[in-house]
Amino acid sequence: MKKYARILVAVVFVLGLSGIAKAASQEGIIVKLPFEFVVDGKTLPAGTYTVRRLSSDNSGPLLLTSRDNGTSVFVAYHVSESASSDQPKVSFQQAGEQKFLSTIQTTFDVYHIRVSPSEITEVTAKLRNSVSTSGGSE
Repeated sequence: MKKYARILVAVVFVLGLSGIAKAASQEGIIVKLPFEFVVDGKTLPAGTYTVRRLSSDNSGPLLLTSRDNGTSVFVAYHVSESASSDQPKVSFQQAGEQKFLSTIQTTFDVYHIRVSPSEITEVTAKLRNSVSTSGGSE
């Protein structure tokens, strides 16, 4: 069982799913996500979100705002790099059914969001417990 857990965790770090990103400017992008996701420990529902920088010098957090209900979340990133892309996008790491926002790419910048290993471990443990309580065998 430990071997499968290690494999699952390795796959989680490699796996990236792309959301659908549209209409970009240097200040932000609009992203429509058809699934719920986790960012900075908060689970957000599927919907349309605006992502924008709070500071022009790339030093502050990003602001992720739901266009559906107006709620906002500050998103801390640990690496920002220059990008040159006509196709802004967001990427996710996945553990079980849970998706964790891991990268936001705008027309000009790429922001990498730290996904806590403890969050991944917690989801993996829940998945493992649900398999063992449902009578799964190896």
